[in-house]
Parts: sequence; C-alpha cells; structure tokens
Amino acid sequence: MPMRDQSLIYRQRRAENGLLVAISPADVGWSYLHFQVYRLAAGQRIDGDTANRETALVVLGGHCRVQAGDRRFDRVGDRETVWTKQPPHTVLLPPGQHYTVEALDTLHLAIAAAPASQAGEVRLISPRDIVAEERGAGQTYRYIHHILPPSAPASRLILVEVYTPGGNWSSFPPHKHDTEDPPRESYLEETYYYQITPRAGFAVQRVYTPDRSLDVTMAPGDGDLVIVPRGYHPVAATPGHDCYYLNVMAGPSRAWNFQVDPDYQHLMNWQKPDVAR
Repeated sequence: MPMRDQSLIYRQRRAENGLLVAISPADVGWSYLHFQVYRLAAGQRIDGDTANRETALVVLGGHCRVQAGDRRFDRVGDRETVWTKQPPHTVLLPPGQHYTVEALDTLHLAIAAAPASQAGEVRLISPRDIVAEERGAGQTYRYIHHILPPSAPASRLILVEVYTPGGNWSSFPPHKHDTEDPPRESYLEETYYYQITPRAGFAVQRVYTPDRSLDVTMAPGDGDLVIVPRGYHPVAATPGHDCYYLNVMAGPSRAWNFQVDPDYQHLMNWQKPDVAR
C-alpha cells in the first residue's frame, strides 16, 4: 500500500522555546539524520551537546553569538532572511562538543546532525567559502548554494540550499540515492526544509520508488519539512510563488552519487558540479 502523505511531511508548529519543526531517526525510522529549526527572539538561547554527532548550525536569517568549547563567535550571520539570497553562515561542530547559541535579534536557525566517529575542530563556514551554481535552464532553472558539499571537510553531512523561481521545477530530472552501491549510487537520507514567498503559497513535491511501493505527492508550505527516506523526489514551485529549500543529506558514505529516473533521463540538462575548494 502506498505510504500516506502525513508520514513524510512535518508541518511547522512553534513551541515556547522557539522550536518550529524537528525530526530524529527514532521519529522517522531511518539511521542517520537529525534536523531541527528554531525561530528565537533577541536574547533567547539554545544550550546543546553534539554527543556522538557531527552538527551544523545554519543561520538562515538573523544574527547570533555561538560558544562551542573554547571557540567563541560573537556575531554569526549576514542576512536578514533567506530571500536576500546571500550565502549563509554555518558553524560546524564535531562530536562531543557542548555549545550555546544566543540570538542577537530575531534568529532563524537550522540544526542538522548525523552520527560521526572522528573528532574534528569547530569551524565557521562563511559566505565566501560557499560555491554558488546556476543549474538547469528554462522551466528547470534554479540557483544553488553549496554550503557543505562532499568536497568540503566533514564526516557525514552534506548541506545545500536551492532557490526555485515560481513556475519552475527543481530536483529535476527526478533522481534517487537510496542504495549504497558506490560509485554508481549512494544511500543518503535527505530532508527538505521549505520557505515560500509570498508565504501564502506552496510547493509540490512527489516522492516515489520505481515499483511505486512508495508514491506520495505533497504540498509543503512556508516552514514545512519533507523527509525523503528513499525514491525519486522532484519539486515544483507554483506560479507566482518562489520556493526555497535547505537540503540536508547523510548516509554511510559522504558521496552524492545518484540515479536519474530512466523515463526522464533525456531531460538531463546539467552536470554534477565540480565544487572542489
């Protein structure tokens, strides 16, 4: 029986502590990926511990102070919202690290994490470190920031944000990465965190497997989260409403190897980018 819509989409709900949406492996039945989003008022704090996980603090909008071990960053963030289309600031934390985030003004913060065994250093990823890409053409054109690509130093996480103009398609042609068969394909769990402008709009996302044992079509709105446990997963931005999403991926190996749906292979109009530093 096809999986229900509700099992793949998490609607934004704001809690008193500023939490908007959150998932963990225990919630969704996969192995690697944790994801949370907060919106904090000036002066609000998050105290956390990375435990056994590599953790990324992605400043989607606003400014914050970050203390992680003996590293302190007094002002992290350089855009008011995602719609300035400037690359974001991100703080990457290794396992076994206590951290504090304090909002300096209204702060929109994503926290992504995945289990990692190797130690590392606290690292600030600034806008100048991020590779931008224009991908596709015509109705499949979109604009991309490679925040933490496979070529960048990290243990598990891959981070990318994508801007899709209203009426265009994204994550297209449909592709999948649900089988660990290197170098042909990688197993990567993935989340899509959406922002839509104007906010009353929505995107359309389909997640489906070749045998259609999973075949779900959803309409995520501003602030909603979609999980992709397996299968192809194209996105459409409805006309008149631009679509943003933050993608987070993690799996047993840190490589973005994918297979395109054979029915759409002839529409492939871009090459996997070279984002080496």
